[in-house]
Amino acid sequence: MGIAHEMAKKQREISVAEFFEKNRHILGFDSLTKSLVVSVKEAVDNALDACEEARILPEIYVEIQQVGKDEYRMIVEDNGPGIVRKNIPLVFGKLLYGSRFHAMRQSRGQQGIGISAVVLYGQLSSGKPARIISKIKEDEVAYEVLLTINTKKNEPKIIKEEPIIWDREQGTRVEVVMRARYTRGKQSVYEYLQQTAIVNPHAQITFVEPDGKKTVFKRVTQELPPPVREIKPHPHGIELGEFINMARSTKTYRLTSFLTTEFSRVSPKIAEKICKLAYLYGDMRPQELSLSEAKRILDAFSKVKLMAPPTDCLSPIGETLIKKGLKNVLGSLRPGFYAQPITREPKVYGGNPFIVEAGMVYGGELPKDQPVRILRFANRVPLLYQQGADVITKAISNIDWRRYGLEQRGGEGIPVGPAVILVHVASTRVPFTSEAKEAIAEVPEIREEIELALKALGRQLKMYRVKKERKKKLSEKFFIVSKILPEIARKSAEIVEKPVPRLEPVISKIMNVIWIDEEITGRDGYVDIRVRIANFTEKPQKFTLYADYPLGNIVETDGSIEDDYIKWEIVIDPVSYQYHSFTLSEASGYTETNYYIDGINPSKVIGAEPLPGDWRIKIDFVESIDEESEDVEENEEYTEDEVIDDEQ
Repeated sequence: MGIAHEMAKKQREISVAEFFEKNRHILGFDSLTKSLVVSVKEAVDNALDACEEARILPEIYVEIQQVGKDEYRMIVEDNGPGIVRKNIPLVFGKLLYGSRFHAMRQSRGQQGIGISAVVLYGQLSSGKPARIISKIKEDEVAYEVLLTINTKKNEPKIIKEEPIIWDREQGTRVEVVMRARYTRGKQSVYEYLQQTAIVNPHAQITFVEPDGKKTVFKRVTQELPPPVREIKPHPHGIELGEFINMARSTKTYRLTSFLTTEFSRVSPKIAEKICKLAYLYGDMRPQELSLSEAKRILDAFSKVKLMAPPTDCLSPIGETLIKKGLKNVLGSLRPGFYAQPITREPKVYGGNPFIVEAGMVYGGELPKDQPVRILRFANRVPLLYQQGADVITKAISNIDWRRYGLEQRGGEGIPVGPAVILVHVASTRVPFTSEAKEAIAEVPEIREEIELALKALGRQLKMYRVKKERKKKLSEKFFIVSKILPEIARKSAEIVEKPVPRLEPVISKIMNVIWIDEEITGRDGYVDIRVRIANFTEKPQKFTLYADYPLGNIVETDGSIEDDYIKWEIVIDPVSYQYHSFTLSEASGYTETNYYIDGINPSKVIGAEPLPGDWRIKIDFVESIDEESEDVEENEEYTEDEVIDDEQ
């Protein structure tokens, strides 16, 4: 018998479970620490998807129990709709089994690998079965299933299945024992849950660590994200092979019907135009399209003007939550500048719609000698690993940030400076680099959109720096005018033996600004702050002033206290002064207050910055609970064209 026949005897089909059994690093299980984070991520992502699809406000419970040396039990429980009894083994014991792979809408889970891969990893590393409890609203009892995965056949192996009484009305609980290592800090379970809570404010997440410490990431809104709608592929970006497969499998009998029913944004009129440009009859059968005819249709797609894909299949984070997310990760640090978040128009790659969002904070108390911090999200899911392989990081590294004011050797690489950059990619199908879903692949269309969003943020940063430098020069000018001019007037008055003239109108004509400064004095453990507002303009002014104090507790103030700031409604006459005050306790070492203004052109004000959008949103929605606790110049305006180079 020949060698070819001998080789043929050794060839056999490999199940997907068997493949991942020997290549679990592809799914992200390549270290003990990372394996635990990936497992929690997959379970929580599934829980959030299920709750949102059922229009239920998510309540998710996550607990990590140590059961041995480098061995932990992961418990994730939700209040979702539950899983039908017969589907429980398939959902958790069969890889590539799921409901979202063919659905063209945004979701966290896509391939149907995640949670079953967690069960597989637990089985391989600890030898113990997974325990699943699930209950649907219509049933009186829940069902408990203990199972493993038959990797040869990629099928669930049920060890135990029985009905049980569960105090939940509905929901699912997953318990998996695995070899792992628990850490706290960067790239940890805690960081993943914290960032998940930032971009999913409708969810309440309770986390219990191995030492019993309990943390609640509180729900801060009762509104679920708008439901996403399943859509058809968009003609722009679709590939030839995919188009031919769609034409072969369609149930329509006319080419124009195929184009209008199987694609989004193609009206009957547009379909007729496409057929005309492709030199084809609209009533021909799509199943009979030849390769050259299919190519002509794809070429015609690029020649017709089509609306952008619908956005109701996507769920972007939004401007408010981007600001909140940035403020949350800063903690007590005070930045100097909040850029207006950027949301790009929807675009298409490979027929899949996507949206890129980006935000940035800069300066203030952020570290100046470290690389900028990058926050990456895909479909509202934090990306903690493989930062260097991600298209977001590559796009950031490709931009010359020196023109915007950040340090960057050679004009490429991650810049250094006091900044945090957040980028979110929302798509009906995120092109991850691997099944581990840790980094987004370098798709040209996505990279271009990210770079355009980042350049828009960079232009805002450059505008801020130009205005800041201008204010610095105005401050020097004000010092000369307010300190030296009175001395000249006093000496001149003495020489001519006349009264010192009133200088405010003169200063007003020279300066034409609102000046805000403060005087700080300490006494017996208290700090007194006296705020002076000087109107050196020729008109009365009305605006709101905010004092954002970094230390201490408010003891007394003549303003209103709202959350963690003091607010004054200012009405001040021309060429006049106004004074306000507040007192702090426990503020040893207090140096300065951050002042913000709203309702007035910020170019007229020296000593306060414009109110940065939704900076006042409270960030203390994380509550830690003890184990024993029951409860837990003048009027000139600078324009963008005057201070930045054309980015076209």
